Amino acid sequence: MKTDRYPIVIAGSGISGLYCALKIAQNVDSENPVLVVTKSALGESNSYYAQGGMVAVLDSNKNDSVASHVGDTVVAGAGLSDKKIVEYISENSNEVVNDLLDFGVEFDTDINGNFILTKEAAHSVRRILHSDGDATGRKMEMALINSVKNNKKINVLEDTNVVDLIVEDGECRGLIVFDGKEYKNIISNVVILATGGLGQLYKYTTNPAGATGDGLALAYRAGAVLRDMEFVQFHPTALAIDDSENINRFLISEAVRGEGAKLYDKNGYEYMQEYDSRRELAPRDIVARANFVQMKKTDSECVFLDASKLADPVKRFPTISKKCAEFGIDISKDLIPVAPAAHYFMGGVKTDLNGETSVKNLYAIGEVASTGLHGANRLASNSLLECVVCAYNTAKYLKNKMLTVPKIKSEKLYNHDTKDNKSDKINVLEFKTKLKNVMWQNVGIFRSEKSLCQALDDVEQIEKEFNKTGSCASIDEYELRNMLITSKLVIKSALHRKESRGAHYRTDYLQTDEIAKHSEISKEKGEIYFVD
Repeated sequence: MKTDRYPIVIAGSGISGLYCALKIAQNVDSENPVLVVTKSALGESNSYYAQGGMVAVLDSNKNDSVASHVGDTVVAGAGLSDKKIVEYISENSNEVVNDLLDFGVEFDTDINGNFILTKEAAHSVRRILHSDGDATGRKMEMALINSVKNNKKINVLEDTNVVDLIVEDGECRGLIVFDGKEYKNIISNVVILATGGLGQLYKYTTNPAGATGDGLALAYRAGAVLRDMEFVQFHPTALAIDDSENINRFLISEAVRGEGAKLYDKNGYEYMQEYDSRRELAPRDIVARANFVQMKKTDSECVFLDASKLADPVKRFPTISKKCAEFGIDISKDLIPVAPAAHYFMGGVKTDLNGETSVKNLYAIGEVASTGLHGANRLASNSLLECVVCAYNTAKYLKNKMLTVPKIKSEKLYNHDTKDNKSDKINVLEFKTKLKNVMWQNVGIFRSEKSLCQALDDVEQIEKEFNKTGSCASIDEYELRNMLITSKLVIKSALHRKESRGAHYRTDYLQTDEIAKHSEISKEKGEIYFVD
């Protein structure tokens, strides 16, 4: 079994992973300081599909302030956002935006060169940067990819899956990767998880195929503490038309409602006033539940978004307009069929602002991490801000860390024998489909003890039939293993939280407890517990 050595390894190639790699290469005085491992090709990540934009409290925006942004974030977070974390990320947004420009990232500007800012649901003012109207994630990612490819200090390993972390004496000392044919040990002083979210646990999601909760499962198996695993955000408005491969649903950005688009049911009734005085601009969890309930009331598979009265919606939202046109929908005059879909994960591997987890030398950034920013419900467009500020901060912190590649006791301990990995004709797609249906039906927008217990029974049955807890025969099997681990963590956390808060809505516990507490779980302790 081959072994490579790098001072720093980053698992994941979304915006947080790429930006962190670039900052490490800039900060660390070493010939080859960083390796980026991605299970797909560069450019395929949740970040790529982020449309709406990125929050920034800019010095040039006199209508905004850190206090205003912090207030909006804390309100949306339903009591679980860490105010100090929110303040730090908000305060550093202006500096990081300017730094991103140096790496070729561009945001839309007016004829005078001033940033064009938009407003989204639950924001008090216009403070959201965007690129090409509604292609922010794609433009940011492609700019960073170009910078990474031209940086000789960064190596990239594509189409390679991380199957386990190497942990000895409570310290992370590298990882094991698998390209579908061969395994390899990568020994490292620092491992950074930037693996994204878990949307593919659900039947309907805006996330790409790779969002299978890999980093969450890896961290759990390695002994890290995970936090608030019950908080899955469902976006209110995904295009209610499945793609040709039924992998995900196209996102209709929050920014469309931010610019004034209205929601109607199939009978033409504008219903949002029944659910919240803020109507379409209420926080995502409220709008998602309203859409779901209205669909049930009208026995419909969708509701409808009307963007026809916006000022030139085709020009403002070219990506959305083009995608809708593929299905014969002209957003300048036609209603857009939309429905909720799993979109973002607020929980994750518990970290501090430096990205440090409870396992020494293991770090996490981006959606896989739980920093304390989002709380129980993410404020629109805060995700990309968290990605870049925390990536920037982690790279800065590692600048002063000793990066000598460690020795491990015996590489034979991590020698996967491919002879033992034969597949017993396991139908992975069938298992994945069953799991996604279970999670959507029982651990979705509305939850109860009955539905959650049913989900846990079903997942454990799939796990029993799959019967792969160690080495697997294919990358698809490793994904399924990770999906099963992560699903159980979400279900158990949702069962433990006997209240409704933010995106976690229990039909049998409608109250919100007076004291907000975080839920935590680790492999060592085994059970969910609450902490203040």
